[in-house]
Parts: sequence; structure tokens; C-alpha cells
Amino acid sequence: MARYIGPVCRLCRREDQKLFLKGDRCFSEKCAYDRRQYPPGQHGQGRRRRPSDYGHQLREKQKVKRMYGLLEKQFRGYYFKAARMKGITGENLLSLLERRLDNVAVRCGFASSHAEARQLVRHGHFTVNGQRVNIPSYLVREGDELLVREKSRKIAKINESLAKLDRSPLPQWIEIDRDNYKAKIKNVPQRSDVAADIDEQLIVELYSK
Repeated sequence: MARYIGPVCRLCRREDQKLFLKGDRCFSEKCAYDRRQYPPGQHGQGRRRRPSDYGHQLREKQKVKRMYGLLEKQFRGYYFKAARMKGITGENLLSLLERRLDNVAVRCGFASSHAEARQLVRHGHFTVNGQRVNIPSYLVREGDELLVREKSRKIAKINESLAKLDRSPLPQWIEIDRDNYKAKIKNVPQRSDVAADIDEQLIVELYSK
């Protein structure tokens, strides 16, 4: 299973935007992006050149990839799947990314970051409709019920994350029962349900070349 294992704070600095890749650290004074708001590398503090249209498209694609913790091959696969679906390709792409099980775990407050959620899912701490699922890329559907397994409810990371659930806006497409460690997918996420600052049209233009 391929995944990025390098320093993640430099990714926020490269995209010039806080991507909340390290959970609680991103909200603390230790956040590297807050302390060094310039690109990483020896030329990071030099004068920035105005990016081309391709540069804007590439940076947007890289930003979204990193927000959801994906590598290029997997992200490209989601794009072509979205292109085959009915509707607007960019909105389909964001809907698919939001429906990933590791992302749903983050949105429900069971994990503070996508990396943490990915690990929890891989270790089998969640069930979907009563069945244990350990695949982070599993796509939830309308009506699915996500539940933290009984023996996993004592995990400190899960409880710490749930305690801070109100720190970010709760998704309207998920019904969350914090006391019972349960969440239900009310409907498939739409473009309006994605609060992040994303211009998906730039990604479509990049892959359409």
C-alpha cells in the first residue's frame, strides 16, 4: 500500500495553505505553516514568479491530493471514474473523495487527520452496516451506518478527537451520534457540502489536456 511518508508540514508550506495534515498540531503554536509562511527549500524565501495557467492547475491538483492523503495514481483513477459518471466531472470527483471511509471517519470526528483515520481503518476499528471494513478507500453510500467497534471505544485518540468535534463545521450529509460512536450517511455529498477552498475546474482542465 503506497503512501507518503515524508514530512507533511512542508506540504502545507508548498501549497501556501494550511491543509490540516497533522491534526491537533495544526491548531497549536507549533504549526510549521504559521511559523514559516514561505515555500520549503533553499529558494523558498526568494522572489516568487507569477505561475502560468498550467502552474495554477498543477498546484490545485496537488493541494487536493494532499488534503485527502492520496498519491497520483489513485487520484488519477478517481478523476477518470468521475468523468465516466453522469453530471459535472469536478463535482463528481469531490463527491467520490468525500465518500472515502477514511475521510468519513475524519468528518465524523473519529480521527483528527486523514493519516490517523487511515491507520484506524486499516487496523479494523470500524464497521459499516455491521461488517468490519479495513479498506480506507471504501466508498460509503446513502443509508450506510458507520460504527466504532465496541472494543475500540477505549482508544484515546478516538475519544480525544470526538471531544474536539465542535472545532470544525459538522457535515450536513452525515448524522453523527457522538455518545454511541455512530454515524449515518444521510445522502451522497454534494458540491455545497465540501467546505474546503477548492477550484475543481482547474483539476478538470489539467487532466483534460
